[in-house]
Amino acid sequence: MLLTLLSSLSASAQTDTLPCCMSGNAHPWHQKRVAYFGDSITDPRNDGSKLKFWNYLHNWLDITPYVYGVSGRQWNDIPRQAELLQKEHGDSVDAIIIFVGTNDYNNGVPLGEWYDEKEEQVMYGHGQPKTMVNRRRRYMKMDADTYRGRINIALDKVKRMYPTKQVVLLTPIHRAQFHRSDTNWQCTEDYTNQCGVYLDEYVTAVKEAGNIWAVPVIDLNAVSGLFPMMDEYAQYFHDRDTDRLHPNDLGHERMARTMYYQLSALPCTF
Repeated sequence: MLLTLLSSLSASAQTDTLPCCMSGNAHPWHQKRVAYFGDSITDPRNDGSKLKFWNYLHNWLDITPYVYGVSGRQWNDIPRQAELLQKEHGDSVDAIIIFVGTNDYNNGVPLGEWYDEKEEQVMYGHGQPKTMVNRRRRYMKMDADTYRGRINIALDKVKRMYPTKQVVLLTPIHRAQFHRSDTNWQCTEDYTNQCGVYLDEYVTAVKEAGNIWAVPVIDLNAVSGLFPMMDEYAQYFHDRDTDRLHPNDLGHERMARTMYYQLSALPCTF
């Protein structure tokens, strides 16, 4: 992992202009240590681009990146990535950014539910003597076979492992065609997956998770502006004909510029 990281940072020697209107030294994430969990869009070994969004953030903010994204991974891999971070760096990290979900959509992972509910008795008294009353109570649904259940499992683990650290979720970006081979031919987002669900429902679930788990969400699906369904935006992706799933250098730079300003509104350390 260290060699991969050093190789990726070497590529980032192609420094880019710092986003205007803000000094890097004044940014709350300047010189912090940030772990990145995710899939191929984060994976330094993915050939869709030479530079990833985290390379740009390293260039502009001198962030030390700990990168654990792996191509093809889904939300159920986040606990493994968290364990690897803890094994390699312990508590020596300031923040964790999680950017995953597009492969759950592509693989037809059912959305599932956030909670199970049970009726229980609980002590209650307000303006009268306390007594036992019946109330519905909800429990986080830890279901590894559903999207919401996987998010619950992952965030339960990450927040328990790193209760004093900032955790930020990124929504999946828009996706168009990806034609790697006859055995890896992925539809554009205007088609439902095998469960009959559109990508935007997976995006919405990540935003819901922010409220459920008290973690900030940067909605890259909306605020990055990347829209590969239009030919005009093919310039931001690896190949206009075969790969409008993975951003190229220009696409990663656009995501990074968006994140630069979005992160400026969030504390990195507490």
